[in-house]
Amino acid sequence: MTNSLSSRPAGAQALMRGLAVIDAVADGHHDLAAIGERIQCTRSTTHRLVSALVHAGYLRQSRHGYRLGLKLATLGALAREQMPLAALARPVIEALARDCGDSVHLGIRDGDHVVYLDKIDGSRGLEMRSRPGLRLPLALTGVGRALMLDLEEPQWQRLYIRAVDHQARQVEAPVAGLAALVPPDWPEYRARLLDYQETGVVLDLEDNERGIRCVAAPVRDERSVIVAAISVASATPWMSDARLTELAPRVRDAAVQLSRRIARPDLHPGTVLSSPASFTCESLS
Repeated sequence: MTNSLSSRPAGAQALMRGLAVIDAVADGHHDLAAIGERIQCTRSTTHRLVSALVHAGYLRQSRHGYRLGLKLATLGALAREQMPLAALARPVIEALARDCGDSVHLGIRDGDHVVYLDKIDGSRGLEMRSRPGLRLPLALTGVGRALMLDLEEPQWQRLYIRAVDHQARQVEAPVAGLAALVPPDWPEYRARLLDYQETGVVLDLEDNERGIRCVAAPVRDERSVIVAAISVASATPWMSDARLTELAPRVRDAAVQLSRRIARPDLHPGTVLSSPASFTCESLS
């Protein structure tokens, strides 16, 4: 995005640079030097942009550097309420959560990331870091990889490299006595994705969060384009290999149900969709 900023009018250029700062912080760049390098601006310009965003509430400063501000959380909640996909999906993911007793997520693609659009907490009282509005690299999570299934292999590898880079830049200390989580090596990762393409179901085997496993499946529109994904997640003691196998068809069936609702929005008059583009933050092509 920064390559085209200089060709924009001055006001638009400043706006786009400010948005680029927010994207950089969301992607894990938390100090001025890292943000400036990402948006290709001088330190003084980066400082002015960051200071303005902090003042407006879009960013906040913590002991770990700059983080997304509460203003964005408020806007994110409003955006979710205004997305018809969330309304269409609610009955499906609520029923799935009741059926399995575990947490259920709905995610959509935003560029190279997955955004958790909705979450139904399970009945086991389990806490996990997932929440509506959370944004993570696509290749890092089960629900994100479900959104990747139709992509070409070079895109898989590019997204995989971004996920590895994201994990390497995490500032949080690993659990005492345990190594930091890292994605599997590329050959294994690629082999898993090829297998998931065949089954239509993706597994997360503690790849993203220690002690958490999940089953995910893609949701398609009437053109068979992947527009969202559903996952069921829980702690490893409740997610043995046998239970993952048991849950796979149930998650896949829920994804098919939501796909049918998307294909026939006229059957759900309270959630009429204007176009398939309303499902995602940007084109999935």
